[in-house]
Amino acid sequence: MSSPTTDLGVGQVGHAFMGAAHSQAWRTAPAFFDLPLMPRRRVLVGRDHDRTSEVARRFEWESVSTDWHELLTRDDVHLVDICTPSDTHAEIAIAALEAGKHVLCEKPLANSVEEAVQMAKAASAAASTHGARAMVGFTYRRVPALALARRLVQEGRLGRIYHVRAQYLQDWLADADAPLSWRLDRTRAGSGALGDIGAHIVDMAQHVTGRSITSVSGTMETFVETRPVAGTAATLGGTGSAGAERGPVTVDDTAVFTARMEGGVIASFEATRFATGRKNSLRLEVNGELGSIAFDLEDMNVLHLHDATADDAVGGFRRIVVTEADHPYIAGWWPPGHGLGYEHAFTHQVVDLVHDIAAGRDPSPSFADGLQVQRVLQAVEQSAHERCWQDVSGD
Repeated sequence: MSSPTTDLGVGQVGHAFMGAAHSQAWRTAPAFFDLPLMPRRRVLVGRDHDRTSEVARRFEWESVSTDWHELLTRDDVHLVDICTPSDTHAEIAIAALEAGKHVLCEKPLANSVEEAVQMAKAASAAASTHGARAMVGFTYRRVPALALARRLVQEGRLGRIYHVRAQYLQDWLADADAPLSWRLDRTRAGSGALGDIGAHIVDMAQHVTGRSITSVSGTMETFVETRPVAGTAATLGGTGSAGAERGPVTVDDTAVFTARMEGGVIASFEATRFATGRKNSLRLEVNGELGSIAFDLEDMNVLHLHDATADDAVGGFRRIVVTEADHPYIAGWWPPGHGLGYEHAFTHQVVDLVHDIAAGRDPSPSFADGLQVQRVLQAVEQSAHERCWQDVSGD
């Protein structure tokens, strides 16, 4: 493995769930992959100095700050990684891009189409003016089994695509007394299950098939309209101390919608945090004239493939263990049969982003891709409100 000659200084804003995943990725990527630039964990930013310092110590960040604006003026910070709630994404990303910094921003890109438009414009301007690059963190694209699924579709192994079924099923809010968190506040999260996990399956379906969603018909529901006010921070799993006081839930608990995609493809989507017993089940099935593929994140090293051209006597779905060296990303890791986990997709995201920055090319998914997903989410909300089909506008 060759040694990079140029550093890529990283300043990361946020250190909780996503912040930890990103910190681990920045630390791990150069240990397993040959990178053209060496990521350096320069600054970790958080609101509480003591808590931020503790996380920085565990993930070996060089320094801490409680003000993200500091990243804009530091010459040793070349990339700003945004792992904060989505209501802060636009302000931080636009400021960083205008300062000539590369940006990695967690999904969803923004809380509204209007914000996402401004972010996409800033990314385009920064690329032409400063050579700065911007990526939105739809990390599941980097799960090897899903990357293999995309490759098979691109190679024509499924032929003409007919159907797409996408689900993201969690149950961490199924307990009506799980405390409030920022994810249940529309002013901070933008939306609930739709934007938090529905954004993932929208991007996943479009990425794997190579086809955009053109129109949608959806419905949304909030099953539990008030929850205990958290005395301590509520986690993604719904835990945290709470008293007798209850506050309003202002986002959706579930969103279900059908869609039309380019090329005459019909799709269905379901995002819920009330699927009792499902912890993190992101599912995709694609049916085509020559076969089908099926995936579930709860069995993330496996892709199921059906070859419709095979003899009926040996037909049905075949289980592919995606751990061979010629599978996407796997060559950097362990011998065949030694599976990867949730964190590894974040490492792959760093690897791809660093290569793109070094090559001076726009990463994928771009802010323009994030904007397109935001347009789909907005169309689903409009459809649910107006109870009719909505086109996904590109204006």
